[in-house]
Amino acid sequence: MINLKGQELLRNPFLNRGIAFTEDERKKYEIIGLLPNIVRTIEEQEQIIYLRTKDFEDKLEKRNYLMNLYDTNRTLFCYVIGKHITEFLPIIYTPTIGDSVINYSKNYDTPKDAVFLSVDHPEDIKKSIENSLKDLDEIKLIVVTDGEGVLGIGDWGVQGVDIAIGKLAVYTVAAGVNPKNVLPIVIDSGTNNEILLNDPLYIGNKHKRVIGGKYYDFIDEFVKISNDLFPGVLLHWEDLGRGNASAILNKYKSKICTFNDDIQGTGVMMVSAMSAIAKVTGIPIRDHKILVFGGGTAGVGVSDQILIEKIQSGLTYEEAIKQFYLVDRFGLITEDMENLTEGQKKYSKSIGEFEKPLTDLAEIVAAVKPTVLIGTSGVRGAFTEKAIRKMAELNEKPAIMPISNPTKLAEAKATDLINWTDGRALVVTGSPSEPIIHNGVTYTIGQANNALLYPGLGLGIIVAKAKTVSNGMLSAAAHGIASLQDFSKTGAAILPSVEKLRQASKLVAIAVVKQAVKEGLNRIEITDAKKAVEDNIWEPIYK
Repeated sequence: MINLKGQELLRNPFLNRGIAFTEDERKKYEIIGLLPNIVRTIEEQEQIIYLRTKDFEDKLEKRNYLMNLYDTNRTLFCYVIGKHITEFLPIIYTPTIGDSVINYSKNYDTPKDAVFLSVDHPEDIKKSIENSLKDLDEIKLIVVTDGEGVLGIGDWGVQGVDIAIGKLAVYTVAAGVNPKNVLPIVIDSGTNNEILLNDPLYIGNKHKRVIGGKYYDFIDEFVKISNDLFPGVLLHWEDLGRGNASAILNKYKSKICTFNDDIQGTGVMMVSAMSAIAKVTGIPIRDHKILVFGGGTAGVGVSDQILIEKIQSGLTYEEAIKQFYLVDRFGLITEDMENLTEGQKKYSKSIGEFEKPLTDLAEIVAAVKPTVLIGTSGVRGAFTEKAIRKMAELNEKPAIMPISNPTKLAEAKATDLINWTDGRALVVTGSPSEPIIHNGVTYTIGQANNALLYPGLGLGIIVAKAKTVSNGMLSAAAHGIASLQDFSKTGAAILPSVEKLRQASKLVAIAVVKQAVKEGLNRIEITDAKKAVEDNIWEPIYK
């Protein structure tokens, strides 16, 4: 229902249709003379927008153009992106969003419906959120960040808000989450990035990051107010610093409806990849030995999620944890190392398990003999030819997954991995990779794109009105896209392509709803999960 008129209507991104308003609508809503006389359908608008994007060679400029459309006509934005999802997803989200974050203050134009909370003013939390609700319906999903651990590029302070905005755009485009039910929030707790602190254009708090008690008190107040204002809201945490990310998730995950995409989402995506690897290799997930290069939030999160999957397959905790090896910047993590995080301690090995400390990746591969190598370090080129050839020597079909984003921070290039293993490697990358031809065979490279998972996961949680997000629901999400994977051809991708994003999201959502009902975590009665999901999918059409 449209209840605005004139310029106020044209300035509302949720209701504005631009020159798609018909002559009768222009009379009814008092916008005659405020638009060019021509009337175009949404299909015609899309064609014009798409042609215009071809004028931009620079990906960041193209993203800025599309986000201007997001700012003025949300329906058309989602329609355009949905029509060209493979081409535009890397533009509106990773990897281009990394450049957008870095240049955010310089290019700042509008807040794009985000809420900016300052750690210095906890008394303003409630009013700040309430001020944002004028044009929105009931808030069912909040993506919140503090910008400390943005992708693989580090601390970008308040500029990390672009991540929350972009993430929610993907929720809508991929899964059909209603854009009037979502809210992007950034917690400005300062920054330790000297570039920003010395930048006159920086629009965030110009002080070092607030840590410890004051920070956690602010988080407590934010969580309380969010749940008071929107009972049962899904809180999606994104790109927090690695220590805060795990501490916050562990504190709230059994109390409220919440998850962390960096810790759990990436891990669940890797479980989905592991499910495919198990089918291709004939080795069940429970028997794979995992070497994770990168012991930060993502690396521990990936390990945790695969660990849960191994335990669910029948292994004891003690049996399962023995099959994981983590490597940080000082080498293979052992229990004698100083300043280990709690997650790293869990996966650390005893000092006597190996003859000497292991720091070289090729040596670590030779000693550990993993079947799976996962990269979450953000260290470009860390997967050396020597290490990869050793993986190929040890395994008929070595699974090698450099999933760090953006592309410039990937541990290896897909083309090198295929060449160094003579086409035997099962490769998954974090960013899109072009198909590779090797010895006459075309290898399609699977992308560990969380967009295949978290939008459907979020939609399923929202549909079920889940009390919490359980391990069972995460596992169901991981296996929800299994039916989209076809391994009958040599060189087939380990994970579905982004082209199947909408289809994947729906399958994931249905699987999550079914699991929530199975565990009794749903707060509304659901008799048909498929119908419940379909009834809640928002479509980008002018109604």
